[in-house]
Amino acid sequence: MPPIKLKIQPLKADTKSKFLGRLMKFAIGLLRFLKPYLRWIVLGGTLFFLAANFRKHWQEISEIDISSTGWLYLGLALIITLCAHIWSAFVWLIIVKEFKQIIRPRWGLQLYLITNLAKYLPGNIWHFYGRIMAMKDYGIALEAAALSVLLEPLIMAFAALGLALISYHSSYLVIQILGLIALGIGIHPRILNPILKYLETSKFKKQLSDFPQEASCQLDHYPLKPLFGGASFVLLRWSGFMLTLLALTPLTFEQIPILLGAYSFAWLLGLLIPGAPGGLGVFEATILALLNQQFSPAILLGAIAFYRLVSILAETLGALLAKLDQRFLDNSN
Repeated sequence: MPPIKLKIQPLKADTKSKFLGRLMKFAIGLLRFLKPYLRWIVLGGTLFFLAANFRKHWQEISEIDISSTGWLYLGLALIITLCAHIWSAFVWLIIVKEFKQIIRPRWGLQLYLITNLAKYLPGNIWHFYGRIMAMKDYGIALEAAALSVLLEPLIMAFAALGLALISYHSSYLVIQILGLIALGIGIHPRILNPILKYLETSKFKKQLSDFPQEASCQLDHYPLKPLFGGASFVLLRWSGFMLTLLALTPLTFEQIPILLGAYSFAWLLGLLIPGAPGGLGVFEATILALLNQQFSPAILLGAIAFYRLVSILAETLGALLAKLDQRFLDNSN
């Protein structure tokens, strides 16, 4: 019996294009279907990862003993983290001035600290929305209010990425330098203004429908002051984390830049990844993954648990102090 020869015909160009078109439509449809559930998938996955690690190392975690000096470090971490949140409010006030809007610093601090807790609500936009509506009632232009609250986390993200690139020791120095150059270009007003306009319409198009179609408010110079302010904020937050870790284990000088790079990158991912209100879960999982070669899992898990508690207490204390100051101001008037 003679062998059977199979001749495979190549796909025609139009057949290939139809196949790719159908594949793209399927991918877009799948993303649209998953989008409402994506935040819960991310949050659930990171929390499951953390819970599994806590269960695995629970015996070692229970054996951690915090000395009196360790509790002092935790108290200092709380104070520094509170100062970091107050400082971020000042950075936001600087950003408001960048859009040529004036608000009373005391009122702005109160508004920022009181609304800060709303970032833990589902959706991760309600702290923004609360500030925008309060500023609108105060007399600030609606677009300027929206742009100021959107630029603040964007500036913080650029600052955190810059710190991560500077502090991370790598043999690929050229890539780090190129990353810093790209970062400097990305924060230029010609690039930043279109990004802000896109975020403005995508974040608040359902909540606020009366935005002007044409951009009437935008940055007109390089935002150096907010950028340095954002870097100072991230450094303060990192100091709080370092003190929390120091309460559980001694640190060496060589570990400090590694901690700074890992913290900055983890904080950045917690800010950017959707579905993580206040970075909850994403920050902790990233820190655990980046520092597992430097510290034991039990120490890291204990540190991130204490640090999350310190962060929430600092934000709650900041909101409480702002509310008390607000009432005192109202009573004095």
